[in-house]
Amino acid sequence: MSEDPVLASYRQSIDNIDAAMIHILAERFRITQAVGAYKAENKLPASDPGREERQIARLRKLAEDAKLDPEFSEKFLRFVIQEVIRHHERAASSTD
Repeated sequence: MSEDPVLASYRQSIDNIDAAMIHILAERFRITQAVGAYKAENKLPASDPGREERQIARLRKLAEDAKLDPEFSEKFLRFVIQEVIRHHERAASSTD
């Protein structure tokens, strides 16, 4: 049985979006790794709770404007932030 062409089109769009998200996340982590190296070299703390909270508030507002569940977007962003902090802490410990 062949796939429904409408469903196939939707799925192709989803696949394209997923690929774009992976590339965007990869670029984001390349940049945050550079930030982590800079922080480690300059003995700056791995995390910046004030900035993190401002970012979360900003992105929650963007999510609301985009009709995306702000709770989901916050959970996703907190996950990404925790991963970035883990990388920064690892960078800081490798320069000690």
